[in-house]
Amino acid sequence: MLKRCLVALVAGVLLAAAFEPVAAAYLLPVAVAGFALATRGLRARSGFVVGLVFGVAFYFPHISWMTAVGTDAWLALAGVESLFYGLLGAAAAYLHRLRAWPLWLAAAWVTVEVWRSGWPFSGMPWGRLSFAVADTPVAPALAYVGMVGVSFLLALLGFLLAALVLAVARARDRRALVAGAALAGVALLSVLPAAVPFEPATDETATVAAVQGDVPGPGNDILYDFRGVTDNHVEATVDLAEQVAAGTVERPDFVVWPENSTAVDPFADASTNAGIRRAVEAIGVPVLVGAIVDAGQTNVLNQGIVWDPVTGPGERYTKWHPVPYGEYIPFREFFTGQFGRLAMIPRDMMSGTRETPLEIAGTAVGDAICFDVAYDDGIQAQVRNGAEMLTVQTSNATFIETDQIEQQFAITRLRAIETGKTVVVAATNGVSGIIGPDGGVVASAAPRTQEVLVAEVGLWEGTTPGVLVGPWVGRLAAIATGIGLLLSVLAYRRGRGTTAPRNADEASPDPRAAREDEEQESVR
Repeated sequence: MLKRCLVALVAGVLLAAAFEPVAAAYLLPVAVAGFALATRGLRARSGFVVGLVFGVAFYFPHISWMTAVGTDAWLALAGVESLFYGLLGAAAAYLHRLRAWPLWLAAAWVTVEVWRSGWPFSGMPWGRLSFAVADTPVAPALAYVGMVGVSFLLALLGFLLAALVLAVARARDRRALVAGAALAGVALLSVLPAAVPFEPATDETATVAAVQGDVPGPGNDILYDFRGVTDNHVEATVDLAEQVAAGTVERPDFVVWPENSTAVDPFADASTNAGIRRAVEAIGVPVLVGAIVDAGQTNVLNQGIVWDPVTGPGERYTKWHPVPYGEYIPFREFFTGQFGRLAMIPRDMMSGTRETPLEIAGTAVGDAICFDVAYDDGIQAQVRNGAEMLTVQTSNATFIETDQIEQQFAITRLRAIETGKTVVVAATNGVSGIIGPDGGVVASAAPRTQEVLVAEVGLWEGTTPGVLVGPWVGRLAAIATGIGLLLSVLAYRRGRGTTAPRNADEASPDPRAAREDEEQESVR
């Protein structure tokens, strides 16, 4: 167990290194293979322990940026997510017993990814295998099989690599040949879309501006000078209007402000309302404003509001996935008395449910607010309902000095590929950018700067195969995992009931233990 835990520890660290800031994506299959080798031949209880070690080694470094919120928040969130890998390790102990076990394990890996991405509460998608493939030959496959499908291919690659290692170590040439051929086939399938990338028909265009106003003071606290944040975005937009009037910049069709560009309700606060109207009237086109809006005495909404220079505020998108214990407090009565910092969240943020894109200056715009970009549901619903492009309004000020902003921007680039849409990102102080449908960065603003990005972008109202297929891959993986676990349990019970020692020297009090001892020796 000590050796297995050491292998799991190294594999988890390697998986963390596959993501930003190291971004060594080639380590993905190696890390997954390490997980398979460490969990093979174990009982479920031991598999849980080894899987948990893997999860701790991976997830604690991966979201170390959570220490910007608090060490306790980092320990709690990373600890919960690590448990999922423990459960995966327990499941692997059963699935290893089946023929074609790499396929069953890949289904289980995807099932756990999808599961933890939506539960508990709103889940935590960070760390999905597909989120590490930016700037790799695998990235174009997102448009064909979606985020879930790419995770399945990468997991399968890793488990086939483990099968090849085992076959070579046991000098089983035939199995090595089969595993090697399967590994090569899946690798080829994964990179094939790079040779024939999905190309959306972007005949129509729109000119869009993304405003990064910057955050006063230390830069990591929106509330340090929240009126200064709004003023910065107002002034940047007015300056843009002056450049348009001077003919040095093309007039945009609409402007995007980030999340928390107003941290108070613009309908209740006269100063904030006046500032927005000043900016919108100056530029003379709609502005998608990021605002916190009151929803009674105990709740708030995090919204993107289309503010028209003639008709004023109109359509709104409400954030789908508020952050538990960051934007709302589950079981508030219990936790508020235990953690004083939660008193900084006096009202719970409510979740949005909008599935149709916003209509802005004649363009159907699918919106996402901050962490929404890491979830499949809201974005894919708007794309299926005709979104021609996407916007991401985000306030990463809390994490401005951490790796979180790089990880989120990488996820955003991958969403552009998966959906075949241009994505315009407006952040309060980083990272803002305009991303093409191929994931390429057309323009970007450096963190901790005030800048306005203006670009003409392609529009496409279609839907990629990845958006349509991705959710079904997750559902089929869950069904396959359930079937695989059932088959392995039945096979074990059958074997326990029929297996008999050929002589007294071969007797064992537990047939499963005998088989596992043999399997462990083979692994060694």
